[in-house]
Amino acid sequence: MKISNIETFIVDAGWRPWTFTKIETDEGITGWGECSDGRSPHGVVGTIEDLKPVLIGKDPRAFEMLWWDMFRATRQSPGGIAAKAIAGIDTALVDIKAKALGISVTELFGGPTREKVRVYWSHCGTSRARNHELIGVPPIRSWDDIMNLGKEVVERGFTAFKTNIVQPGDPASVYGGGFARGLGTTDQVATTEMLSHVEKLIGTFRDAVGPNVDINLDLNFNFKTEGAIRIAKVLEQFNMLWLEVDMYSPTALRQVKESTDTKICTGENLYYMREYLPYFQLHAADVFMVDVPWNGFIQSKKVADLAEVFQLNVAPHNYYSHMSSYISAALCAVLPNVRIMEIDIDDVPWKDDLVTVAPEIVDGYMTVPTAPGWGADVNEEVARAHPWGGA
Repeated sequence: MKISNIETFIVDAGWRPWTFTKIETDEGITGWGECSDGRSPHGVVGTIEDLKPVLIGKDPRAFEMLWWDMFRATRQSPGGIAAKAIAGIDTALVDIKAKALGISVTELFGGPTREKVRVYWSHCGTSRARNHELIGVPPIRSWDDIMNLGKEVVERGFTAFKTNIVQPGDPASVYGGGFARGLGTTDQVATTEMLSHVEKLIGTFRDAVGPNVDINLDLNFNFKTEGAIRIAKVLEQFNMLWLEVDMYSPTALRQVKESTDTKICTGENLYYMREYLPYFQLHAADVFMVDVPWNGFIQSKKVADLAEVFQLNVAPHNYYSHMSSYISAALCAVLPNVRIMEIDIDDVPWKDDLVTVAPEIVDGYMTVPTAPGWGADVNEEVARAHPWGGA
């Protein structure tokens, strides 16, 4: 079996792009992977184009060797766009290998360790604040809307959710200072007003969902160490599942963790075992995220296995398409140290149509697929009908 063609698709997912890799073989088996990047999709796709000479004509089933060939071809620019490009190819190669054997990826990697994985509703309120008309859901204009959304989480059977710093209004907004631009936006300070807002936001959600539904708050890169500590202390009263903090300093993150009873999660921005290791060694957080469309399946499993050595749980970072959900669920199904899995519920109306089989989610759990490969393919007709315009 030889790789005969590699094609990429950048799909318009409403307010961000989803990026897919399709690898064809001379024996008619096609593999699909995802490597979505909301900010640099063309850079990822361009790197995949650069990697084609490394791959065309090679046996796709030797995915470990091909990973090393790609890594060495890009090793002077490790991580980032290069890692995402490799991940898109890697996940498609793994899909081909499992399909060639007539088994699921879960079986290929020695699973299952579970038949279903607990999921949390991610960007709960965030997506509605920014894109309620496109999604076809109520806006977030008032604190009553936050309360009603929390009740909806419970009514739809979810036992956990994650939100960002949503600010009700007409229009609503989401605080994102860590991704802002221009003068006066770089300080990452948590003001007294911000602390009060976060307390009211999570307090309103807690009142809505009751004591048994887990709540996560994602701070992204919005605050420096001091600000994250102050927010974590305010949240102690709400028994959070975790406070998510992105930092490139494991010692700074450990300072946050040691300052509070609020559990800390991190890792979505890290690549490969080499970057995770110092965080693991310091036990800098309580739970570690692994982004499979950015690390690839092979490396994500290695990161998670390394986390197990340090007695740590992992949680797939998965705010992408259903293809990523299938890939992330397969990872959960071959690991012994999973905490929970992320998934977006509020999304573009045609999200289910983009894959040949929509995921099964019942009472807050996603069923692990057992069909060959990932359990579903990308629907090319739908992907081509929604091209990313680059806006």
